[in-house]
Amino acid sequence: MSLDVSPALLEQAERGDVDEADFVDCVRTSLPFAWEMISSLVTQLQVDGGQFADNQTPPPNEQARGQLLRALASDAIRGALERHFGVRLAFQNCHRVAVFPLDASVDDRLAKFTSVRGQLLNQSPELRDC
Repeated sequence: MSLDVSPALLEQAERGDVDEADFVDCVRTSLPFAWEMISSLVTQLQVDGGQFADNQTPPPNEQARGQLLRALASDAIRGALERHFGVRLAFQNCHRVAVFPLDASVDDRLAKFTSVRGQLLNQSPELRDC
């Protein structure tokens, strides 16, 4: 299961509209490793500036890796995180998460990061089975 959904949040979904802040809180508590990585990258981007901030350290275990995969593979989760933090998220391999500002001036850098070429250049034998 991707998220630990409270009965109250499930009831909201069954009624129709879901408060996105409640959904984001569910993501925060359900996927703490992914949340911490993304929030720390957002902070790094805000403090250091630049075109993006990224993580190049593999997760410490399969549970953490799974959290990243669930957070970034789900359109709903990923979109909610992007709106919450005010960034665009990008993902390579099983761990390289990057945050980009919404500023259009970084569109070329984002396109390079998410390109086929960028993916291929980010490969390494130790990440083959991640």
